[in-house]
Amino acid sequence: MRTTFPNSTENVTAVVVTYNRKELLSECINALRNQTRKIDQILVINNGSTDGTESWLKQQQDLQYFSQNNSGSGGGFSTGIKMAYEQKCTWIWLMDDDGFPKEDALEKLLAGNPEPLMLHNCAVISKEDKKTFVWKTKHYKTIDDVDKKIIMDVSHPFNGTLLHRKIVEKVGLPKPGLFIWGDETEYRFRIIGKNKIPYCTVSDSIHYHPPTKDSYRTDWDFTTNWKMYYLLRNRFAILRSRFYQSTVLSTFMYLGFIFLFAGTVLVFQRTNKIKKLGFILWPVRDALNGNYKATPTFVLQKLSVSSGYNFGNYFQQQIKILKTFISQRASPTSHELKKA
Repeated sequence: MRTTFPNSTENVTAVVVTYNRKELLSECINALRNQTRKIDQILVINNGSTDGTESWLKQQQDLQYFSQNNSGSGGGFSTGIKMAYEQKCTWIWLMDDDGFPKEDALEKLLAGNPEPLMLHNCAVISKEDKKTFVWKTKHYKTIDDVDKKIIMDVSHPFNGTLLHRKIVEKVGLPKPGLFIWGDETEYRFRIIGKNKIPYCTVSDSIHYHPPTKDSYRTDWDFTTNWKMYYLLRNRFAILRSRFYQSTVLSTFMYLGFIFLFAGTVLVFQRTNKIKKLGFILWPVRDALNGNYKATPTFVLQKLSVSSGYNFGNYFQQQIKILKTFISQRASPTSHELKKA
């Protein structure tokens, strides 16, 4: 369905990505409907929900939605940003379904004619106490501690993130292949690093979000925690965006992260330590080979049938692969030398 915007030079599309959280989605949509600055279009990307979300969306007359196979937050936001951009909107306001903005959040973001080539973010505050920052925000612990309207060099995509179409033109889209866990961080580094676009949090624009609880130090179930695969694999893509000027540096930083992760397995995990150490090598291999094909179903199947790895032989094999990869990056080809 194509949408015609009202006559305005500053129209706004809110993009919400959802998967099997109909009640939370409804809460988010109601908050968007009640904004003091009316939103021109609400676009929901339904990532293959099976909980009745699509039936609920069909009943809503004031929003647009698009259903696709589950492609995680990376694929969902890539689709949503692309659709909003192609519909000629000026600003794209991004959020997951488990958060919601305060009623004046958009008004505060747009106050004072914000700079198009700057990434603007709401202050992301805990749903539980309505005061505590969900993620590190400079030295501030609560919103009551903040003494300025604009907090430079802080942003937490995709949680109330305001993106101008000029940024999309310059940077492109999030990488759908990352699926989850780091897709937003990789996109952020592409925006602020390689493309040198400044970024900030607008402190009086509030977006409420559940407090974070996931930690890879907590003992995790080897056969069911498919998300750990994406945490380990996607870190390389994040580091390549962060240290875009040096593949060698990003590779060594990634290997350092992997060794530290292996240390946390040995120290903090209580179950299946050997299996988990062997498992690490699979996402590392895929990361270094640029393989982003694994789906959650495939990861779960592989974990559930695994009876353990021949750790010694497998480790030696992967070390050879890593040595080859590093030597190729450290020694430019004749073609690369000609380009230089």
